[in-house]
Amino acid sequence: MHANVVIIGSGIAALQLAKKLSSDLHVIIITKTEVTTSNSYLAQGGIAAAIADYDHPTKHYQDTLEAGRFHNNLEAVSLMTEEAPELINELLLEGCSFDRDASGHVKLGLEGAHSEKRIVHGGGDATGKTIIDFLQQQINHITLMENMTVYELMISDGRCIGVKAKESNGRSIQVFADHTVIATGGLGQIYSFTSNAETVTGDGLALAYRAGAQLADMEFVQFHPTLLNANGKGAGLVSEAVRGEGARLVTEDGTYIMEGVHPYKDLAPRHVVSQTIFDWMRRGHTIYLDISTIKHFESHFPTVASICEENGIHINSGKIPVVPGCHFLMGGIVTNLNGQTTIPNLYAIGEAACTGVHGANRLASNSLLEGLFFGKRLAAFINESQGEGNLFVRKGTNERITPSRSLLPDVTKLKKSMMERTGIVRTKENLKQQLDFLEGFAIEQWLEADLDSLSTEELNQVFMLISSWLVTKSAITRTESRGGHLRLDYPNEEKAWEKTQIIQYKKGGCVEQAEIALTT
Repeated sequence: MHANVVIIGSGIAALQLAKKLSSDLHVIIITKTEVTTSNSYLAQGGIAAAIADYDHPTKHYQDTLEAGRFHNNLEAVSLMTEEAPELINELLLEGCSFDRDASGHVKLGLEGAHSEKRIVHGGGDATGKTIIDFLQQQINHITLMENMTVYELMISDGRCIGVKAKESNGRSIQVFADHTVIATGGLGQIYSFTSNAETVTGDGLALAYRAGAQLADMEFVQFHPTLLNANGKGAGLVSEAVRGEGARLVTEDGTYIMEGVHPYKDLAPRHVVSQTIFDWMRRGHTIYLDISTIKHFESHFPTVASICEENGIHINSGKIPVVPGCHFLMGGIVTNLNGQTTIPNLYAIGEAACTGVHGANRLASNSLLEGLFFGKRLAAFINESQGEGNLFVRKGTNERITPSRSLLPDVTKLKKSMMERTGIVRTKENLKQQLDFLEGFAIEQWLEADLDSLSTEELNQVFMLISSWLVTKSAITRTESRGGHLRLDYPNEEKAWEKTQIIQYKKGGCVEQAEIALTT
């Protein structure tokens, strides 16, 4: 198959890009299952935008830097926060149904680490669904290929010329394209506790790394403080907006755990709240969200209420048991502000990309905003591109072999080990143990392997293994605690102007790392 643009993934960044691309372009979206299984569709939180009279993009900018512990790309943050109001207004004018107050104005909520009420919601706690459903209606001219796993980027003469993908029945296809876009999201499923959709196994990150693209900041993994704790596992997200409406974190005996921890208390940055909950749980306590002060909880938070009911949690008790879990990756595939990666004709947007906009910890409700912002920017770049296109030539890969399937990890054990050793709290000893564990599965071979013969289930195992290794290797390298990365053996945060990024890349078939000074 041939296309002008092939997009891997179907979340908000992918659909915004498809919507904004010229109708003259032949665009194909390839998604792993269905559009409605993305993290974007599951997103309960809203979109951050300084649209109120009392607010200003500068405040949003400062809050983003504070949450990101000043590890951010300043230009990226400035551009995104300045354009956020316009992005919301565009959707409103096109008919997207955001929640409104009694006077008809867009209703604004408060979430963690925000200094003002600026969170736009749709359907109460179903903002992601609201926007994805809306965007889907606008892209009828796009070819959508569901239930397809992309397992390789095709590279010729150093340029990306398309992808290989596989159906669940094993049938493979090749799609050649002038522009290939990775919009696959993060890697939440490498952890046993996660809010992420089951399909989010780090595919795009592993694809890019195997192809030789640069990745950065893979150690910065955000753990959301409040996943529903049901039968010892995370059973769904309890939106930060619940705390924005007054819910408080308490122990089983009612002890309020955020008092004196941070000026914002329950609405402190996510890494602060997650680490506090984790510390209390290590001491043997169960942590709850006390929702007794929120009136009409079911109508205000229908998604959360439904998740609780499905898991046998009775919200009329006034308490919801919660546990921290993997929620978002701040690092990813290195791109510029147009989404271009270090491989020509290959792009990345959304959570899979590392633009520096989130720094060391993402500010609440900046993820849907990021997807809208960078999807629009990349569309403008591609629409204006006057390149010669690709020569549809694929170099042979006769020397590549498939390692033994016995060198694939047990997914349950992998997820549990990542949570225990490369999770919320880390030490050099645990990270080294985890790295040895992961490298025992012949990482170097899987980075170079021919994956054509693997099933889609086995491809997931390969992608999870590579992504776990990238996070763990990066976590060992950063000898400080910053944002989502907490090292007990290096508990202090270095001065912002002294920090560096660890860039990982492949060169001549070998894995290398480079330490570069940041611009912030």
